[in-house]
Amino acid sequence: MVCVWFQIHTDSDEGEGTIKYTISGEGAGTIFIIDELTGDIHATERLDREEKAFYTLRAQALDRLSSDPLEPESEFVIKVQDINDSEPKFLEGPYIGSVAELSPIGANMKERINEQSCGARK
Repeated sequence: MVCVWFQIHTDSDEGEGTIKYTISGEGAGTIFIIDELTGDIHATERLDREEKAFYTLRAQALDRLSSDPLEPESEFVIKVQDINDSEPKFLEGPYIGSVAELSPIGANMKERINEQSCGARK
């Protein structure tokens, strides 16, 4: 299992095992599984933002004996964060460039680097 973990819980749960937690929706029972006794939800596989940016699930606490809902169903969204899982490739290096101190965040450095690289090759 990968390290994705959530927990649902109802205030009426006193730890006696009388409550059954369930989930439904995108990936429930396959990508996401729930421990019916504790409400712990785990991902069974690595999530990839390029494949799917978010999952919408619904959770509910039921009386274990009667299956009556103890609370209304709750909907929640799991947003998959994007990490750089592809190694960058520099095909025409070496590149020479500099970044001025206190440059604004998001400043476009590609054009500066290309200009300096071309100048350095002359």
